[in-house]
Amino acid sequence: MPRIGAEPARRRSLIDAALATIGEHGSLDVSVKEIAGRAGMSPALAFHYFGDKDAIIIHTMRHLLREFSAEATDRLKRASTPRERVDAIIDASFAASQFDRKTIAAWLVFYLHACSSRPAARLFHVYSRRLRSNLVDALRPLVGDREVVAAADTLGALIDGLYVRHALRSGGPDAAEARRACQACLERHLSAYSPGASQ
Repeated sequence: MPRIGAEPARRRSLIDAALATIGEHGSLDVSVKEIAGRAGMSPALAFHYFGDKDAIIIHTMRHLLREFSAEATDRLKRASTPRERVDAIIDASFAASQFDRKTIAAWLVFYLHACSSRPAARLFHVYSRRLRSNLVDALRPLVGDREVVAAADTLGALIDGLYVRHALRSGGPDAAEARRACQACLERHLSAYSPGASQ
């Protein structure tokens, strides 16, 4: 029998192991045995906690999305101006918990999984909707109602696209470079839509 009180820690160990294993393989072609072994437990225990591999995958995706949400929430709480709020969302997108090689690779695998899995697609819909909502809320005072949706969608698409580009970098992902690309995009929007608003 599993030890009482050990379940949360063991679930987290399995999620961390799934994230690392999927990130290394660059695909979902991994077994529960591999994931459980990396977590230091038996496949039977992994099945006990999650049921099957698909459930492990979905819980791992939820974990990543919760981490991103926590990063964004923490930074947004400390932002006092609209520009700082936009910067907070950009910084959260490229935080260390999200933007290392294995995590980026896992994100890309999960994106593909969402094409064939309704639960995964629903999770990404929630993520996309939340990112767009946060960007719209932060950008509206800077670019106005007329242009805010286009600006938010452009910046959101750039953030997602940078994950793909940096996943393929031979030297590994560069969060500072990714942030600079987003800031340059933001400056162009501010100059075009509301001169002087970036100050």
